[in-house]
Amino acid sequence: MSEDINAELERLRAENEALKKSKPPRGALTMKVSEKGALSVYGMGRFPVTLYKEQWLKLLGIADEIRQFIADNEERLKTKDS
Repeated sequence: MSEDINAELERLRAENEALKKSKPPRGALTMKVSEKGALSVYGMGRFPVTLYKEQWLKLLGIADEIRQFIADNEERLKTKDS
């Protein structure tokens, strides 16, 4: 019986290590398709940022304007301490 328990414990440890290695590193951005078909980006905060395809494309279309706005308002914008 003790051998069975030790074998199961070793199997669970190996499985745990494999799961840890397959998980993206903390702070890394990951993406997945939500149940409703939207794109969710994980890793930017406590909750994912989820938008539909056309919303992401619209946002990406003004990326340069967003960067300029950030540069123009640098002194008023705060950064999140990680």
